[in-house]
Amino acid sequence: MNLPTSRQTLIVGGGIGGLAAALACSRAGSRVALFERTPVFAEVGAGVQLGPNVMRLLHGWGLQAAMARVAAFPERLQVRSAVSGTELGVLRLGDTAVARYGAPYATVHRADLHGVLLAAVQEHPSVQLHLNQAVQSFQQQADQVRLQWVNGQGALSDMSGDVLVGADGLWSQVRQQLLGDGAPVATGHLAYRGLVQQSTLPVHLRSQQVTAWLGPRLHVVQYPVRGGEWLNVVAIVHGQMNGPAENWDHSANAADLAAHLAGTCATLQDLVQAMPDWRLWALNFRAPMRNALEQARGRVALLGDAAHPMLPYLAQGAGMAVEDAHELGLALAQAADQRRDMTALLARFAVKRWQRNARVQARAMRNGQIFHATGWLRWGRDASLKILGERLLDMPWLYAKV
Repeated sequence: MNLPTSRQTLIVGGGIGGLAAALACSRAGSRVALFERTPVFAEVGAGVQLGPNVMRLLHGWGLQAAMARVAAFPERLQVRSAVSGTELGVLRLGDTAVARYGAPYATVHRADLHGVLLAAVQEHPSVQLHLNQAVQSFQQQADQVRLQWVNGQGALSDMSGDVLVGADGLWSQVRQQLLGDGAPVATGHLAYRGLVQQSTLPVHLRSQQVTAWLGPRLHVVQYPVRGGEWLNVVAIVHGQMNGPAENWDHSANAADLAAHLAGTCATLQDLVQAMPDWRLWALNFRAPMRNALEQARGRVALLGDAAHPMLPYLAQGAGMAVEDAHELGLALAQAADQRRDMTALLARFAVKRWQRNARVQARAMRNGQIFHATGWLRWGRDASLKILGERLLDMPWLYAKV
């Protein structure tokens, strides 16, 4: 779908969600101006899991070959006890996921996914990318929305458009002006992220599958990225971090993580000790969305973490941002007719997205409680996984076409 260019879409934020929105909107026939506050495009962090619901959309945007070059495609997801090492349950992925849902389950480095989207966006002449631009404010008017920003030299500029998309992440400035609902809330959980080249690991620690280790008040997830040549490991534990919450990317002391994992099985401790370094960030959240007005108001829409920050217990943060972008593109495709009311189209976009986003937010929060369970709840969780296995781990409501 590449429609004649008509409307002007302004996007704040050049991460995965912002670039996905730029691609979807340009394919829908809109001119796009994207504003990123950093001087270069870069994506921090490590791995991302992309379910069939997300891969199906990326394939629809013509990115199947590009994703195949950078992603890994695990054949199975395995859940194990972090304490005993016992296998609790398995979900078949690979060809099974393709047969069930029409697309694979993929794992990819965030920077690689970001690079695929950026390359695709740069092929569209209707997209203008503005780096080193710090957005200050916006004003909605009857027939347009006007955005103000300060460039790297301190000069104030502005631009008007038909739609403004806030894709500026957890600490979204666009959200604060639109909704004014304050800062996200700390969860009391810390996430340690590490990456290692698999060839440097002992053979028994190398893996081409997704493994989730569940323990009391902690869990660890590992999976391959970059065609399987690297292993991504994320450990989430209970604790607090000193310093501002928005400064999420900190160098972390491996000794702290080792202390949190004392009492876990030898294989898991070997894996953690084999990681060359860790990055640490504190998890923050917002309550699940309550209505469509938290997704869009007037000519301004929120997308991804700016609208519905996802805790990582369902691996759908990037996925819901891509789904938002896809639905936004469908809405703007109807705006090729200049007579269509943009506020009505954005309202319809919000109605289609907010309940699914809220459901995923709530399910991720619930998973966090289950993953970190103690006592009888932990025992019941492990027993249920051993008995039901794939029936519990598969999620047709999430992965099937919506």
